[in-house]
Amino acid sequence: MILYADTSALIRLYVAEEGTDSVQDAISLASVVAASRVAYVEARAALARAWRESRIGKEDLRHAVRGLNEDWERFLVLEVTSDLARRAGDLAEEHALRAYDALQLASALILKGAVGAEVSFLSFDEDLSYAAKSAGLIVP
Repeated sequence: MILYADTSALIRLYVAEEGTDSVQDAISLASVVAASRVAYVEARAALARAWRESRIGKEDLRHAVRGLNEDWERFLVLEVTSDLARRAGDLAEEHALRAYDALQLASALILKGAVGAEVSFLSFDEDLSYAAKSAGLIVP
């Protein structure tokens, strides 16, 4: 299975939240885990916010960043290109998505086109998941 994970899914690997077990299960079953380059920045920002809001401690933050950096080397990272940005703009308009959500969806759709196979899209954002399913991705 090819799995595209957005930031809301990836962050659950490093901060225990509702859905952490399902993300770990999905990733363990995937032959390829893909993410957009922007997911790294979003994840680091989310981890820093969790620390600032005292949801995790400083040592937890260091451990989470270390885990993200190690895992990032194993992910298939999709770069933001001009074509991807244009497609994301179209998707933002079509599905009323926020900018980074549209980039996430466009990345997964470009991946699907490139591999010519089904792609599972893992997100904990309802609007983004609905848009992904409407666009032809598998949404568990």
